[in-house]
Amino acid sequence: MTGPHPAVAATRVAVRRVLAQLARELVVDYPSDVQASAQAREPLVLSACSGGADSLALAAATAFEAPRLREPRMRAGAIVVDHGLQAGSAQVAQRAAQQCRAMGLDPVDVVRVDVGAGPGPEAAAREARYRAYDEAVRRHGAAAVLLGHTRDDQAEQVLLGLVRGSGTRSIAGMPARRDAVWRPFLGITRGQISQACRAQGLTPWQDPHNDDERFTRVRARRLLARLRAELDPAIDAALARTADLARADADALDAYARALIDGPDARPPGPGCRASDWGVGDLDGHPEAVRGRVWRLRAARLGIGNLSSAHVVALERLSRRRGVGPVSLPGGARAVRVEDRIHMQARGRVE
Repeated sequence: MTGPHPAVAATRVAVRRVLAQLARELVVDYPSDVQASAQAREPLVLSACSGGADSLALAAATAFEAPRLREPRMRAGAIVVDHGLQAGSAQVAQRAAQQCRAMGLDPVDVVRVDVGAGPGPEAAAREARYRAYDEAVRRHGAAAVLLGHTRDDQAEQVLLGLVRGSGTRSIAGMPARRDAVWRPFLGITRGQISQACRAQGLTPWQDPHNDDERFTRVRARRLLARLRAELDPAIDAALARTADLARADADALDAYARALIDGPDARPPGPGCRASDWGVGDLDGHPEAVRGRVWRLRAARLGIGNLSSAHVVALERLSRRRGVGPVSLPGGARAVRVEDRIHMQARGRVE
């Protein structure tokens, strides 16, 4: 008996590995005198589905693999997000939901989100989408949401990060996992996804936004196609590998920075100082890459927005020289030097 098409097998293996890893973390100890319901005994995973090829292949693989997991058994559902940004988006969402139900996924939620204004249409839509995922996890008590990003998507993300030029984290790409969000397909190509859909008789929705060059990701995708043709046909794999290496470096540097603030050797503010104060010499001797991360982490913990490279340079100057004036920070916050201490204060905070 022949097995599934190789591309179908690849999608199923990728999902199986994620579900197996998730299962190892879902250790539930039921008292012997309590008869838990089947629903309580079978954790739920949600497959995010737009109706496009990537998410449709993911839904199919999840529907196939989840019921076959034994310890613990898992249920598989889906969440379809309607951004309302195109004419007929509600019909597209309903069609995606119908396809998911036909695969046996249950529950299947269709969620209409209000994208609203933001830093740009792509970023605003992404934020709305992820809020919907978080709410679905809470609503259903789901163990995870699976997303269909592929190796091609990862390569595009790294390319966009290079253009932004904002450091190691910007080229670290998308993690395979963050909190309840998992990405099983980061090692699978878009070509494999297309083959998997054809082999299973799936009819994906063709999003017209994927051909609209007003969107930066579409332009990055076309640039990547040129680089693939003119520079290196394996550039996608190289960029994805770069993301893995950059993420490992960024995680290590972030841990170093956190240890300077929270670790056993962290210096307390000192008598008469506020918790948001620290000595101008506290970062002496530490690498520049770590110092910048400490500034950003301290700002984030005070509710101040993301610091740019220019903000970090200004804060470094403030810590090294007396008489440098207050440093303006995002959201109306500021940092001032008081003798040998730096004090960072968010707008409207009274201390």
